[in-house]
Formats: sequence, structure tokens, C-alpha cells
Amino acid sequence: MGMRFFGLSAVVCVGLALVAPALARGVPDSFADLSAKLLPTVVNIATTQTLRANQKSPLPDLPPGSPLQDLFKNFLGPGHNLPRHVTSLGTGFIVDPSGLIVTNNHVVEDAEQIAVTLDDGTTLPAKLVGRDEKTDLALLRIHYRKPLPAAHFGDSDKARIGDWVIAIGNPFGLGSTVTAGIISARNRDIEAGPYDDFIPTDAPINKGNSGGPLFDTDGNVIGVNSAIFSPTGGSVGIGFAIPSNLVRDIIGQLRQYGTVRRGWVGVRIQSITGDIAEGMGLPSTAGALVADVTANGPAARAGIRNGDVITAFDGRKVTDSRALSRIAADTPIGKTVAVVIWRKHKWITTRLTVERLNEGRAGPPPKRPPNPNKVKSNYSQLGLTLSPLDADSRAEFKLPGGVQGVVVTDVIHDSLAAVNNFQAGDVIVSVQDQPVRTPAEFLRRVDADARAGRKVEILLVNRGGALTFVALRLG
Repeated sequence: MGMRFFGLSAVVCVGLALVAPALARGVPDSFADLSAKLLPTVVNIATTQTLRANQKSPLPDLPPGSPLQDLFKNFLGPGHNLPRHVTSLGTGFIVDPSGLIVTNNHVVEDAEQIAVTLDDGTTLPAKLVGRDEKTDLALLRIHYRKPLPAAHFGDSDKARIGDWVIAIGNPFGLGSTVTAGIISARNRDIEAGPYDDFIPTDAPINKGNSGGPLFDTDGNVIGVNSAIFSPTGGSVGIGFAIPSNLVRDIIGQLRQYGTVRRGWVGVRIQSITGDIAEGMGLPSTAGALVADVTANGPAARAGIRNGDVITAFDGRKVTDSRALSRIAADTPIGKTVAVVIWRKHKWITTRLTVERLNEGRAGPPPKRPPNPNKVKSNYSQLGLTLSPLDADSRAEFKLPGGVQGVVVTDVIHDSLAAVNNFQAGDVIVSVQDQPVRTPAEFLRRVDADARAGRKVEILLVNRGGALTFVALRLG
């Protein structure tokens, strides 16, 4: 029931009575009826895999004849080099009466056998339909003699901070267990993947709850419980669920294709900090800053270029770089969309056709070369030591001929450049969108901007083969 207020005037009480139901639901008297309805849709998942001898820790590298060799052999036992079977537990929920089950990818990854136990105790073998590592989702199928009760997805975008939720899962292998709490926050990035958009909750979630549903009080799935923050391994009131609107799309593709087909526009983007916004004259930090454009990609053909800020994509606002990644990935392949960009204090609308993301396009950046002893020109305020890109510096830092600018050869410890992660081998391509080719040209531009009263300098930097914008605050 809702909270009762006393000592207020009749007028205020009437106002509260009229407004309160539109703002929030009251605290439920009990979750018993809802739990009884939802428990049959949740399943326990057990997986088995075989660990070979080479997958386990070998004996320490000890001198021949050392008495410690016998100690470790006795401790590990005579069968420590033999293959062994390992079982792990998790949770899932039925999304189709025919036997389709959603769970986390990490619950079933590398599993040789998957068994699903229904709420009535029936255990059935399950087949993997498809999985997606980037969102940590997987789809299973079981065959049962009759239609199964299925859960229904709700609209996670409508879930609000403070709304009541319940989680059902298999914590510590204890079987279907119900816990309750509220939505603690929205849109959390925990660096689990490129499309992070988690719903945090304080509903107790523990090991074994992975893959289980997070329900709203209408009984709709608004998230898939996937991770916890815990220094102890148990619940400390910080759990994370994958939003149902993302889950629905991924599971639909896994069901249709067995894999996920994501949209691709051919840009590398970065977040806009307060310093970058100030240095570029942006009205706010909203949007995604284009740091690089793939040659002949959809964005390049649409005329998008480095330094553009994408603020809307296919009619949806782009609040930050993560939002653009998710929106573009969810866009149907082959669809032509309108893109709103901010360029040099002007709004521009262009159109591009989304292509399919080749998951193998992006590779790891090359390793940075070690700091050289070479010293050329120094700008003490920023803490950078610079050198022109001549044959010697290109050879020293393994920089291809297509890279232009001035190369960083040293960084002063605790300087402004060091704080912004500059390292030897970084190449400064431009200052405030103006190309620089020599250290002297770089210094002239920075000095001129400082004298003109500019507080933040925007540098385009080639860092390990990838372009990125860096904001340096002057003075």
C-alpha cells in the first residue's frame, strides 16, 4: 500500500491523492501471487565441460630432485594430470511455449552438455541455438511433451529509477529463488562489452542468478540478470541486468539466423568531455565525436568526416558515443537513414545506408614503441617533446608513409600531456582542425591560441594507428 501522510491540510491531501497514482505505484503488499505466476517460466541450467590436463595449472618449475616436487605431487594427488569434468550452474527463462530459453552466454560458453531443469523438477537436454559474446546472451532449445509457460518481454525504456522489480534465479545452486528490490539507476557502462547499457538493481543477485529474468510488477521481463559488483562474491546490493529491448532484438536474430547481424556505418567515435566541448565550441557534451572515418564506408560516402559530432541517427537522439554504437548496431542492414551532425558551428543533415558489420574488421592496436632518448623541440607548458616526421623518426616508431604530423618523442612526467596519456610514438595530426607538419608550426599555433585567450586546445592524434581527439587545457 502507499505511504500515508498525516498533519497536512485537506487541500494538500486531496492534491496528493490525485497526483500520487500517476507518479508511482505503491509498495506491493506481497509478491506471492506474482511469484507463483512467474516461477514456472524460469529454469535452472547446468552445464558440463571437460578440462584437459593442459588447461590446468602445471607443477611449479622446480630444480631436478627438489623435495618440493614430491610435496606438490602428494598435494595434487596422483590423478592431477587426468581430464576431469566440471559442472557449472546458471539460470534461464522460457520465451516461447515450444521450448526456447534465454540465458547468458557465459553460462553456456564452452559447454559440452547443457541440461535444463523445469520448475516441476523435469530435467531435459538442451541444444544451443545461438549465442552472442558482445551482449552476453544465448538462446537454447528444449523439447517437451506439451507447451511450456512462457515469460513476456516488457519495455525496458519505460522502467524508471525506483520502480519495484523481482529477480528469479538459481543462486548458489539452491533452485528457483525469488528476491525483490528496486531499479537503482539506468544506462550503466561496466565495460563488459561495446554495447553496455545495464539496468542496476538492488534486488539480491548472486552467483547462479546469471541468465535469469528481472521482472517488473506487471510480470514482464525488463532485463536479464548478468553481472554483480561484489568484493565478497555475494550480493552487496549492486546487480546489473541487460535491458529487455536489447535482449528482444538479439534473441530474435539468434532465433532467425543463429548469429547476430549488426549494422555498420564506418566511423570510429569517442565521447565528448567538457574540455572537448569547450575547445570545439560545442553547445553541450551530447553526441558522438567522429575521430576517424573508414575509407569508402557508408559514413565516408555520406560526406561525414573527422571532427563531426553526430547528434541524431535515424530519428533517434544520440546522447553519447555508446548510444550511437547501440543505435547503429540495431539498425536494419540496407536501411537508408538520416544523420544529423554538428560541424563548425552549423547543423547538417545527411543520409547514409547502413551496411553489415564484419566482426573481424577491427584488430588490436599495435604495441607502442619504447621511449627513445631523442629530444628535439620542447613545449614545457604541455610537457611534450616533438620531432618532425622524417625518415629516421618513421623508422624509429614504425610509422607508415601515409601518417602526417609531428611525432611525440618524450613526455614530461606529471605534465598535462602525461595526464592525457600521451606517449612516445603518438603523432599530432592537427591543432584545432589545422594540420601541422613541424614542431615549430605546432608551437606557433598553440602560442597563438593561448595569446588569443583560448583555454582548451583540441588535438587530433594518431595513436597506435587509430585517430582520436584529445583536449588539452592551456594555462
